[in-house]
Amino acid sequence: STVSEIVSILLPSGLIQESGTGPSSGGRRPIGLEFQDDACSILGVDMCASHVGVALTNLHGAVVAWEETHHAVREDPEGTRRTILELAEQCLSQDPLDRPLLGVGIGVPSPVDPLNADWLSEVVLPKWKGRLGLTAIKDHFGCEVLVDNDANLGALAEHWWGAGQGVDNLAYIKIATGIGSGRVVDGVFSRGSSGKAGEIGRFAIDPHGNPCICGRRGCLATVVGAQALVSRAAGLLGNGQESALDATSLSIDTIEDAALAGDPVALQVAEEAAEYLGIAVAGLLNLINPTRVIVGGDLARLGDLLLTPLRETTRMRTLVTSMDAAEISVGVLGSKSVAVGAATLVLKAALQDWSRFPTPALREVS
Repeated sequence: STVSEIVSILLPSGLIQESGTGPSSGGRRPIGLEFQDDACSILGVDMCASHVGVALTNLHGAVVAWEETHHAVREDPEGTRRTILELAEQCLSQDPLDRPLLGVGIGVPSPVDPLNADWLSEVVLPKWKGRLGLTAIKDHFGCEVLVDNDANLGALAEHWWGAGQGVDNLAYIKIATGIGSGRVVDGVFSRGSSGKAGEIGRFAIDPHGNPCICGRRGCLATVVGAQALVSRAAGLLGNGQESALDATSLSIDTIEDAALAGDPVALQVAEEAAEYLGIAVAGLLNLINPTRVIVGGDLARLGDLLLTPLRETTRMRTLVTSMDAAEISVGVLGSKSVAVGAATLVLKAALQDWSRFPTPALREVS
């Protein structure tokens, strides 16, 4: 009777539907039920330091529409907000089912205060003056907007839909302009006492190294972040090393393309980055002993060109038992992982609170 009561609530909502009857085992033939992945849509936003990507997903994490563009996010707050709205509207216009919008999730390249989602780090994004500016987005779409750190959302997406499915202890590392990480410990996301855990980009690799945006020197982000890798490639080219790379148009994409084509300078940059990253990964393995480490973001599409030296460096710096228990791999969701994770954040909140679904039947019982 309890199951029947719940089903009677869910059927009018459109979230489930009957799928026919099954064989009888002695009593009445059972009625099958199916969750309707296409009952609602969700917008997920990846607001990286230098680009904006927006995904429209269904309720099973499948990307229905995807739009992205390069944008100077760190330097242009107002332009970024407009770009988010424009890309989101483009995605919604491509929805063939014209489904109700469940909500908007946003991944930001900044620590996030769970008690104040509109707050941004002025150290990481000084031009934003500590404010994301959610009001315009909420007003435009008329639905809830949820925010989290981009690396946390990458971890969430891979845990629910990607390389981390079924893994209760994992670490996800996002390589972009900065470096971040998200962690699942015993099936629960680990966020720290104030929600700001995971700033792996602040790991000190060389205390006498290059200055970091945090004001310190030699952080991991200064040797593995996108700008650091471009600078390293430019330096090698300036020393006259033979390469097909063009010093006037260097980017992470061109370095990756060249490495995949066997270019010696690009391969050297990738190998050095993997070694530095391996130092940080070894620290994670020694500290939290995850079953799987997933690498996402820039450089992830290098596959074994990145993973082989990364695994070797990690193995030399960890306890044998920790390394043997861990698998290091790249994510399977590619460049859409953070946006999909942002949409999944909205879905997760709705599954925990039915009143978030835009259906009168569920709002009445909630």
